[in-house]
Amino acid sequence: MNKFLFLIPFIAIMASATAQQQDGRAVENFFKASGTPVNPKVQVSWNRYYTNDGLYEIYQKLVAAYPELINLQSIGKSYEGKELWLLTVSNLQNKPHTEKPAFWIDGNIHANEIQTAEVSLYTAWYLVENYGQNKFITDLLDEKVFYIMPVMNPDGRDHYMNEPNTFSTPRSGTMTLDDDGDGIAGEDGFDDLNEDGHITQMRRRTPFGQWRTDPNDPRRMVQARPGEFGEWELLGWEGIDRDGDGRLNEDSEAGSYDHNRDWGWNWQPDYVQRGAYLYPFSLPETRAVRDFALNHPNIAGVITHHNTGGMLLRGPGAAEDTKYYLREDTRVYDALGEVGERIIPGYDYLELHKDLYTVYGGQIDWFHMKRGAFTFTSEMFSRYFLFNEKPEGWSWGFGEEFFEFDKYLLFEDAFVPWEDYDHPQFGEIQIGGFKKNFIRINPGFLLEQELHRLTAFSLFYAHHTPHLEIAELSARDIGDGLQEVIAVVANTRLIPTHAGIDLKFNIERPNYIHLEGGNVLAGMRVINRDLNLVEEQKLNPSVIEVDNIPGMSTVTVKWIVESSSNISVKVDSAKGGVIRKDL
Repeated sequence: MNKFLFLIPFIAIMASATAQQQDGRAVENFFKASGTPVNPKVQVSWNRYYTNDGLYEIYQKLVAAYPELINLQSIGKSYEGKELWLLTVSNLQNKPHTEKPAFWIDGNIHANEIQTAEVSLYTAWYLVENYGQNKFITDLLDEKVFYIMPVMNPDGRDHYMNEPNTFSTPRSGTMTLDDDGDGIAGEDGFDDLNEDGHITQMRRRTPFGQWRTDPNDPRRMVQARPGEFGEWELLGWEGIDRDGDGRLNEDSEAGSYDHNRDWGWNWQPDYVQRGAYLYPFSLPETRAVRDFALNHPNIAGVITHHNTGGMLLRGPGAAEDTKYYLREDTRVYDALGEVGERIIPGYDYLELHKDLYTVYGGQIDWFHMKRGAFTFTSEMFSRYFLFNEKPEGWSWGFGEEFFEFDKYLLFEDAFVPWEDYDHPQFGEIQIGGFKKNFIRINPGFLLEQELHRLTAFSLFYAHHTPHLEIAELSARDIGDGLQEVIAVVANTRLIPTHAGIDLKFNIERPNYIHLEGGNVLAGMRVINRDLNLVEEQKLNPSVIEVDNIPGMSTVTVKWIVESSSNISVKVDSAKGGVIRKDL
């Protein structure tokens, strides 16, 4: 036998060992992609959707891997008694998170908008996996805290994922209501006639139809030309008229209430605002968020994730509230929104009531008007993402581009082929159409990019919540054993410590600038340092009250103290955090 053959296994082993170590450094079998954690402790596939249990497993893994950066708590229970999980993400060791400016993120307030939970969780994952590896992320978690609730409506998420539904239902939770007003609740919902787990459309052949088969794609129907009849009539979503009132699917087991019409600003009853329930905060999920927000006045920025359409929305939700979006606040919104459009191609920065529709009792206005927090709503998954083309007009899902995308990129995986069915009321019909996992939610391969881009906007936005620095702290002797102490406090970000609406309604307390360690004889706000123009605060002069520290600006305060060698200054701002500096 050729003795060289005996060397082959040895050579292979040595080659492997050499490949694994060069110059004493381990060599991995991958190459780092820029902007992505190189070797995350918690491996997550971001091209799929997770059930509530699946999300909870990821929460637990993150907490186990990064206990110094993330914790998990329940802030309440849903209508069905499910926990409302909240992730607190920050450097939890440098100072209490309640002393840092906070950024609130939530998702899945609407049951069918499931990718909004994934983007919320991706943000938490990306932050902790990059801490200590990326300076921007490290500074961000040292300075700020993120309160992240991936799923505000766990009951609805479960129902959407596990029960037959359309791509737009359910929107609500699972409380059963009498939506059709016949005295019986939930007796006439959808029926999965072909038992495929989806609720798709019904059509019936007729010589007097308004629809005809698209000659270029037999899956699609187009409206008949003017002056002509088509071959099909549309009968609606799969269902049976179970209560004999001549309507289908009008009284589902998941009621038609809307968590995003339940907030305590400009709330209107159901006959004005469809989806409103009994009164503001009549639902346990919104009450839990309200109570948390009231107990955490450090929340300075908010983004609440929705779908669909590719938008970054600001309020107001109703035209009559335009007067409460003051010029100084809209300038901040505009600056953030314009960058958002660049970060996320295909997204538009819009004003809710003017560019979309009117919303009463919406979360976006409650956070802005009642908490003084700058608030955006995202609307995920734009038609632009299909072929990177800006669509003209608006479509809820039956435009030609959706069929082309399904054909060429999904290989018709998102469409249920038309099939014959003998309906007990309509006779011979056909059932088919898009599944619930398309139209409003991202196909898997398009999901991770949007999660990252929207996270990038959120982090840019959070970065621009107030960041206070004591830019100058100085003292000089002025005779008779007295010192003049001057502190200059800078806000180096776009968002002020107090929004204009906050100042108008006195939502939050002033900023307090404390001088500690000296016997203070006088304290004053410096109006013009060069001209020595000041405004004295005669009551409690050691703690100067400052109504606002605007974005990208400074305030100057001054004290007259008996000489001391142990002077320090503390700035205590509800939305700007707590900072200290020794003289």
